[in-house]
Amino acid sequence: MSTKRRAISGSRRSAAVLVGLVVGLLGAVAVPSGARAAPDTPLTAADKELLSAVRLAGLWEEPAGDMAARKGGSDRVRQVGAEIAEQHAQLDRLVVDAAGKLGYRLPTEPNSDQQAWLAEMDEAKAGADFDQVFVDRLRAAHGRIFPVIAGVRAGTRNDIVRKLAADANGFVLGHLTLLESTGIVKFSELPPAPDPGQAGGQPDRGWLGNAIATGTAGSENVPAGVIWLVLLAALGAGAAITVKMFRRT
Repeated sequence: MSTKRRAISGSRRSAAVLVGLVVGLLGAVAVPSGARAAPDTPLTAADKELLSAVRLAGLWEEPAGDMAARKGGSDRVRQVGAEIAEQHAQLDRLVVDAAGKLGYRLPTEPNSDQQAWLAEMDEAKAGADFDQVFVDRLRAAHGRIFPVIAGVRAGTRNDIVRKLAADANGFVLGHLTLLESTGIVKFSELPPAPDPGQAGGQPDRGWLGNAIATGTAGSENVPAGVIWLVLLAALGAGAAITVKMFRRT
């Protein structure tokens, strides 16, 4: 075989290898991760946190609502307490059902902070004093769990958890509105909302930096323009290599 033919043959093999690499790269980047996911998607740490948080909320807010229905100083606080207690009973049934389907073990009693809040309400004098403690504690608790629910709803890959997050979101938003309808929420004392660029205490690194940092570089996170840039760059590099090889013959 002549030198020229060997060069041509070599260039063809190089082009074939390059095409194979490009196809493999695009397959890894562009194939939707959902197509590769197993039907029974494992629970992530965030999924488990949501399940436990929703259960814990019901374990202390339902009795807190019952207490408000009895000890509230105003008609509105008593109404809000009764409504929150009833709705948490509904939400608790939903989370217990979801956890049963997922085989996840839920908490069975409030955590130490929640037990302390219930004790504080129990010790508060019936009337205006109780009203302020009740509203302050429940409004703060709902404010903390609200972004947790939103984050899981946006990012979970588990259908059951996604449905629970959507349901819980509606309940929590409704409870925030109910508590604020009492007119005694001290908005000036609420913690400020986090900087959108610093959500979760992590800097915004852009889609690629966040994907690398979190291990979520699935195709749903990759802009289409980036995929085309990768393809064009690879094809351009392949063309340049082929031209150089022919010029050397």
